[in-house]
Amino acid sequence: MTARRLAIIGDGKMGHSIHDLAVAQGWTVTALIGEKESAGGKGINQATLGGAEVAVEFTEPKAAVANIVAALRAGTPVVVGTTGWYQDLPEVTRIANETGAGMLWSPNFSLGVNVLLEASRYVGTLMRELHDFDAHIVETHHSAKKDAPSGTAIALGKAASDGLDRPVPITSVRTGYVPGTHELIFDARFEQLSLNHVARDRLVFAEGALIAAGWLIGKKGVFTMRDVLTHGAPGKPRSSPR
Repeated sequence: MTARRLAIIGDGKMGHSIHDLAVAQGWTVTALIGEKESAGGKGINQATLGGAEVAVEFTEPKAAVANIVAALRAGTPVVVGTTGWYQDLPEVTRIANETGAGMLWSPNFSLGVNVLLEASRYVGTLMRELHDFDAHIVETHHSAKKDAPSGTAIALGKAASDGLDRPVPITSVRTGYVPGTHELIFDARFEQLSLNHVARDRLVFAEGALIAAGWLIGKKGVFTMRDVLTHGAPGKPRSSPR
């Protein structure tokens, strides 16, 4: 079986985590493009992507749109893990449809978080008429994370509020080296219900991004991790507990 070919846009911690896990899982990494090489997207083209079947983009909000558009115009499907650029999503979606290159974006590539989003939407519908319960989201990330609330917290808030039919406030905490913790709390006078997800290692995001990348190859259109969950992720090697 021929190894799948992957380009990585972003040479920060996530980029290197994706690189190492991809190699371990049998991908051929055709490029690892950093900020200096990408130059506002100008350094991203078919040649620099190295004939990749799919690219994964994990950079910063200010760089993401140019990187995504460059990959799409190069005809390379792209999985986008950067958050904080979603105000440009309609235009990027238009370009993806125009070029015919697939795009998959998500505020969080953890499979568990994406199950949590669906569960929160459903639980919200059950709680809609239970007005004695207040809803609140508390999310905690490492101190270097720039956006607050995180894209994941915003997505969780939207999922819960869609079910509840009322807004859900978010409290953001930035401290230490926490990869990511998200908790949806329903609190009443005599009881509390909470749904939470704890990321133990940033590799959980790398793993999900690679699953999404494998799923996106050969597809046209704009997708999210909800599509991956709904239509089935491709099989992946299981690693032994460390």
